[in-house]
Amino acid sequence: MKKYIAECIGTFVLTFLGCGAAVSLGCAEANTAAVVGTAIAFGLAVVAMAYTIGGVSGCHINPAITLGCLVTGRISCKDSIGYIVGQVIGAIIAGAALAAIYGAETGIGTNGIGAGCNGCWCIALTVEIILTALFVLVVLGATHKTNGATGNFAGLAIGLSLILIHLVGIHFTGTSVNPARSIGPAIFAGGEALQNVWIFIVGPFVGALVAAILWKLVETKE
Repeated sequence: MKKYIAECIGTFVLTFLGCGAAVSLGCAEANTAAVVGTAIAFGLAVVAMAYTIGGVSGCHINPAITLGCLVTGRISCKDSIGYIVGQVIGAIIAGAALAAIYGAETGIGTNGIGAGCNGCWCIALTVEIILTALFVLVVLGATHKTNGATGNFAGLAIGLSLILIHLVGIHFTGTSVNPARSIGPAIFAGGEALQNVWIFIVGPFVGALVAAILWKLVETKE
């Protein structure tokens, strides 16, 4: 149970700090400084949690990562369900806190079909699939047991990769690559954010499956 609670706490921190930074900085495509700041906030939140709860749960704090670990045999089906439930609960609590502090009308860091998609949900879905596949692939590789001493820096590698992914994805979708992080704020923002949340559930899960397949192709036992 401690693992599930750790995932809940970690996902709360990621969602609250990442989405909170997006609102506080006024993240918009035309505001380059805010985009960079938001990307860094999400990445640093992951790094902080990796070294806080990594020893307890492995610090997935993302259902897509949990799915990738399930497919590659790193986690049991029972634990994967507990992880995802904990992650979604943590994100919902964060969404409630963000709505209370900033007001739901601010959007509280929700994902959507951005200007880069030209109004096309297919582009948004494709972007989420590709970016999640890259992110989960980094996670699977950085945390693999064959990495030896370099595994100590897995949290840093994962956090930095998330910064890069946000720098690319914010223009298109606001960057999710994490179903829980999208669900939490969308519930309280409602409207279009809630209508489009399926993109940020399906896309990351498909991307996670792609990453698991790619990792299986290059994985070594020694």
